[in-house]
Amino acid sequence: QVRLVESGGGLVQAGGSLRLSCAASGRTFSRYAMGWFRQAPGKEREFVAAINWNGGNTAYADSVKGRFTISRDNAKNTVYLQMNGLKPDDTAVYYCAAEEAVRTGVSWVRGTYDYWGQGTQVTVSS
Repeated sequence: QVRLVESGGGLVQAGGSLRLSCAASGRTFSRYAMGWFRQAPGKEREFVAAINWNGGNTAYADSVKGRFTISRDNAKNTVYLQMNGLKPDDTAVYYCAAEEAVRTGVSWVRGTYDYWGQGTQVTVSS
């Protein structure tokens, strides 16, 4: 069992930045690929970014590519999402997720992730 706790959300003006953190506990963090997803009101939960077990491979949704950066610190059992150039369309609840997988690739498919955090709200004002 893995417990995930997100933090760092908040209200920011368009063009601003936020850094989300997701702290993991319970199992060996380095055995997990990590992902960030988001869900806006009335919409499906969608993929944002993912990183493999050692940080050697990442993937991004087209909508955030070049603005968001995912990273991890296995010594701190934490994954981060640096969000720059925020837009009102980025407003959503952001969730981190863990997939028990030690491989090169990453997944952008919601169903492949085994554990989820409770989410943190990000609101971008225009």
